[in-house]
Amino acid sequence: MSKPTAFWDASALVPLCVQEATTPQVRQHLRDYPPVVWWGSVVEIHSAIARLHREAVIPSIERDGALARLALLAESWREILPDDALRSLATTLLDSYILRAADSLQLAAALIWSRQRPQGKIFLCADQRFSHAAKLAGFAVTQISLQPQ
Repeated sequence: MSKPTAFWDASALVPLCVQEATTPQVRQHLRDYPPVVWWGSVVEIHSAIARLHREAVIPSIERDGALARLALLAESWREILPDDALRSLATTLLDSYILRAADSLQLAAALIWSRQRPQGKIFLCADQRFSHAAKLAGFAVTQISLQPQ
């Protein structure tokens, strides 16, 4: 029997690349739920890693390791690719939920993945506002706690 997949927001994937307080919690979720992601997630995660490096939160060697972990992770996840239907849905979601453009694209990708039937589908996220929108859309949201467990 295969494991159930879950939709992973980019914010939930960053702790798999960069060591954070939530990394052990997120690793457990990864063991439980293979990720489905939006096609642009790799760019968002790379952006987070680059920002942490620019702000001197992580040194170059940790940035390089984080990018290598991102490349490995990206080999194993399933991506929801962009198309006109996804773009149209993402645009519609902006009128219904308080979302940034990238979050709207991710929520649209999650809805495409769930075939517009999100009830019971797991959605992992570390962003409180985005988690709220995903709950309102009908997903079973697992919010990554900012506090270690």
